[in-house]
Amino acid sequence: MNQSVRVRFAPSPTGFPHVGNIRTALFNWLFARRTGGTFIVRIEDTDVARKVEGGVEAILDGLRWLELDWDEGPEVGGNYAPYFQSQRLELYREAAQRLVSQGDAYYCYCSPQRLEEMRAEQVKRKKPPGYDRQCRDLSIAERSQKETEGITPVVRFKAPLEGQTSFNDLIWGEVVVENSTIDDFILLKSDGYPTYHLANVVDDHSMAISHVLRAEEWLPSVPRHKLLYQALGYEMPQLAHLPMILGPDRAKLSKRHGAVSINEYQVQGYLPEAMVNFLALLGWSLDDKTEILSQQELVKNFSLERISRTAAIFNTDKLNWMNGVYIRSLSPEDFEQRSLPFLDKELPPEVKRPLSIDYVRQVMPLIQERARTLAEVTELAQFFFVTELDYDANWLIGKDMSRESATKALEAGQQKLSQLKVFHEASLENVLRPLAEELGLKTGQLFGMLRVAVTGRTAAPPLFQTMAVLGKERCLSRIKAALAKLHELS
Repeated sequence: MNQSVRVRFAPSPTGFPHVGNIRTALFNWLFARRTGGTFIVRIEDTDVARKVEGGVEAILDGLRWLELDWDEGPEVGGNYAPYFQSQRLELYREAAQRLVSQGDAYYCYCSPQRLEEMRAEQVKRKKPPGYDRQCRDLSIAERSQKETEGITPVVRFKAPLEGQTSFNDLIWGEVVVENSTIDDFILLKSDGYPTYHLANVVDDHSMAISHVLRAEEWLPSVPRHKLLYQALGYEMPQLAHLPMILGPDRAKLSKRHGAVSINEYQVQGYLPEAMVNFLALLGWSLDDKTEILSQQELVKNFSLERISRTAAIFNTDKLNWMNGVYIRSLSPEDFEQRSLPFLDKELPPEVKRPLSIDYVRQVMPLIQERARTLAEVTELAQFFFVTELDYDANWLIGKDMSRESATKALEAGQQKLSQLKVFHEASLENVLRPLAEELGLKTGQLFGMLRVAVTGRTAAPPLFQTMAVLGKERCLSRIKAALAKLHELS
């Protein structure tokens, strides 16, 4: 590209960053890294009333978790600082004043009550809501009168009443809008803070942004921005509006489709590399078959041409599958280190802390193949750590067995296991497989009741490996407890 690529992620801290926000950040980051450009974070914090405590920290933490490093912005600075819009108010006021002095904007003194009544009347008459331009052509005397009444005005843009405004979007192509559909939108509010329309135009120009990649919902606002760029004498960046993200029911993604804050996914035990892979495929693809792509592969292959216009579907089942693929690809050591904080936090208080690293190291390989998220690790591994198991005693009675035959089989297993000098996978198999034949049982019947006895589960990791990790003393203690449960059924 002839022009150096400079892109920005410009979130508003009016809530915690959801997957739509972060998908936008990811596409900007990938585009910057693919082209050798600059990725900028700018905090659009001018909506003071809706600002959420901790919102900025959550945004930056989410980017850090996904390893989306920024070249300019909060904490790292840059040549175009400050990167918080609340610290750039003078720039917006100067731009608004210039537009007024040029005749491209005007002061509006209408009260919120009048505007509310106006909109209600428009709705009643089935007309599209929009400002009726009452203050657009006030005389100097009329403006003076309003000011003597102590009314603090807003600044509105003077939109053209005729003609068309057109622009090109790198994803959507040529878009043409009738100027008659563009209202005289507010640039500067009465509290001196800018609207999004003014602030993003001023900042994108002053920060030399080359490409604006943002959500499709902003596409209808582009004609306003184009008019502002023209009035201010700025060159408009290239635009790419990213497709919407919908739930599986094709409704707008919301909390009922699952967690939507990126921070929640971290708490739920998703891996950042899986999340990056999954989000990258929400509206972009390498081809029609490749699903697993590392961050490096995404950077190498990312292009705006492969972004789709079609809405992306956020499928939690696919995310869980993908996260499981990434978990199984971790080295045992890496899986152990990532799982430890979840085990430490979620295991019952009765489990002694600190956890034995040697014991955790034996347990984790048995869990890794079954876990889809790190948060599932504790549930899958809990029976390895707790003292007592809670389960239905009827689970101990296998198919086509009675309480008596189950008791006999467990007692025989208890006797054989107590005689073992070496308690490992091979020795357990060498003893228990022949025992099933001696008892006239299928291996599934004997192994099934032993599995319940030592794990409290009907489904668990491979039995002999599990018993070897649990150890002889614990297995025998649990079989003894299982026999007591069977006795209580009589």
